[in-house]
Amino acid sequence: MDLSYTPEQEEFRARLREWLVKALPALPPKPSPDDWPGRRAYDLGWQRTLYDAGYADVHWDASPTMRLIFLEETETAGAPYVGANFVGLLHAGPTIAAEGTAGQRDRWLPSILRGEEVWCQGFSEPDAGSDLASLRTRARRDGDEYVVTGSKIWTSHAEVADWCELLVRTDPAAPKHRGISWLAMPMDAPGVTVRPLRTLAGSTEFAEVFLDEVRVPVANRVGEENDGWRVTMVTLSFERGTAFVGEVVACRRVLGEIAREARANGRWDDSGVRRRLGRLYAEFRALWRLTQWNVSEGEAPSGGGPGAPGVPGVPGVGGSVFKLRYSRARQELFDSAAEVLGVGALDLEQPWVVDRLSSLSYTIAAGTSEIQRNIVAERILGLPKG
Repeated sequence: MDLSYTPEQEEFRARLREWLVKALPALPPKPSPDDWPGRRAYDLGWQRTLYDAGYADVHWDASPTMRLIFLEETETAGAPYVGANFVGLLHAGPTIAAEGTAGQRDRWLPSILRGEEVWCQGFSEPDAGSDLASLRTRARRDGDEYVVTGSKIWTSHAEVADWCELLVRTDPAAPKHRGISWLAMPMDAPGVTVRPLRTLAGSTEFAEVFLDEVRVPVANRVGEENDGWRVTMVTLSFERGTAFVGEVVACRRVLGEIAREARANGRWDDSGVRRRLGRLYAEFRALWRLTQWNVSEGEAPSGGGPGAPGVPGVPGVGGSVFKLRYSRARQELFDSAAEVLGVGALDLEQPWVVDRLSSLSYTIAAGTSEIQRNIVAERILGLPKG
């Protein structure tokens, strides 16, 4: 395992830094958090800027280390996050690149890279969250189409999405992990109803999606029929692999801001505060090293994640170790911010308060901490199933 960077990689970093210095001042003002059409346009505009500069495909075609450098530098420079397009860029797109046919790759990948289409994720259901394989949304085969009926919940950015990566049950008689298929569903299809959900912080980036005999072409299935659970593991390996890299960089920056605020308002005099912030500093440095280790493993010739053994570039189960600890560390970071802010932590207009509320979801989103512990126990430590 080599955690150092090659001259070629450092040259890429320098070139990217130089480009960001020129590109970021030309961006338009960020839209209001409640202006979803505006946010979609802003996020896709940034994606188009990356495309025109030759950086759009870094999430897929570049090596994992190049991807790591890209995410580190863009976050450090304060560049826009992928925003409304994160499912397409970080989940659906890489999955289609790894598992889709040549025709599917030609149809969907260029439009994602050019910032033309937004994807959402239709995985979780009211009774199938942590136990995702218990999903009940049905897809009945009717000639060259599936007829889909059911509902999804916590569907990120469904209100502005063009496509949905959708898990459906295509064989109700099969064991629950073997009767699932992965479909690409157009969000403007007849029978799709989207109902936004308001979070504790007042935002509406999640939604319920109701499906009433929605017709999806069989040609939109990624992978074989009833092989969707394996394809889903590829999707989730990307979600738990490098998808949080930018957030680790952001958390390290926020930690410095919290320390400066503590010095300014007198909380730094509390040795307990200093000790907690110092431990978090070490924690996020360790998480960054763990990310580099996961990337190094993914680039190895024998690399590859669940469902794609031996395929370099597909994150492995080490992503679950990272996701498990990062979720808790993020919560601890913003709990410490609240301690530094004092009564200001009750004001949603204060910095870090909304982030603290959103951090509560991290031990649930992208696979609960309980699920991650099971993965670590069974697939890394080799322990028997409980």
